[in-house]
Amino acid sequence: MSVTSTAGYFARRAAQRERVRILYRRALKDKLNWAVHRHIFYQDASELRERFDANKHVEDPDTIDRLIADGEASYNKWRHPDPYIVPWAPGGSKFTRNPIPPSGIEIVYNYGREDND
Repeated sequence: MSVTSTAGYFARRAAQRERVRILYRRALKDKLNWAVHRHIFYQDASELRERFDANKHVEDPDTIDRLIADGEASYNKWRHPDPYIVPWAPGGSKFTRNPIPPSGIEIVYNYGREDND
């Protein structure tokens, strides 16, 4: 192998590792949306890890690309239609519920007690 093909091979493998990592994390977080209780989630998470570990030994880059594409298609097919969003995160029910007052509005803390100068 030449130097450029070796560098290309390692760059492709690094990109594949990153795609697998992202797919695993997304699928794991999506399992939390489907599982009502933690003991159900832990079982589902173990099954998901077994599915990823079953293909850990594959070395052919084209086969890896196909497996990643199949995994992403399966993830998109089984994604939760109404994912849980933390209330104070963007898109959550409490996000910007109490926004910062605009500039120019002053908050008075003396509650009606005025200075009589």
